[in-house]
Amino acid sequence: MVKSISKDKVYELTRQIPRGMISTYSAIAKAAGNPKAARAVGKFMNVNPKPIIIPCHRVVKANGHVGGFKSGIDKKIRLLESEGIKIINGWIQDFDKHLFTKFKLE
Repeated sequence: MVKSISKDKVYELTRQIPRGMISTYSAIAKAAGNPKAARAVGKFMNVNPKPIIIPCHRVVKANGHVGGFKSGIDKKIRLLESEGIKIINGWIQDFDKHLFTKFKLE
């Protein structure tokens, strides 16, 4: 049986990603308790009720590509670049330098 993850827990984790940093769908899934639930994290990001407060624009693919965004990839790129993250052709530059994985669950 596959362990489900909580939308609230995913949003709590996403709020922890600092400005100028990114994390991945899979890192959030792992921190939420199910490393195989990256797609579920993506679905939760797509229905995020509070963009910016829950900074889903800071969640990217594990391979360094910016991934999707409900408001469009161009807007996601603009938001990330406004936080100091360089993106070339949809790819995060200095990915490891910007990667946040130090999640804490309460």
